[in-house]
Amino acid sequence: MSTTSTTVSVSGMTCGHCVSSVSEELESLAGVETVDVDLNAGGISTVTITSSQELSPSEIGEAVAEAGYLVVANEA
Repeated sequence: MSTTSTTVSVSGMTCGHCVSSVSEELESLAGVETVDVDLNAGGISTVTITSSQELSPSEIGEAVAEAGYLVVANEA
């Protein structure tokens, strides 16, 4: 079974609790297997989501927003 890896940038995360909140919301999405967060406290953190199906940017955005954070564009 093939998996899809999606990487998004999230602003506003400052600690381990933030990571837990975001991970928990993302893991509740259908098909999500793992969530790996590279925390950059107070800056832009990188979140890599591994899933069995393609996730839409809106699904990811809503899950991150549900945790109280914001997905920011990867493009400069």
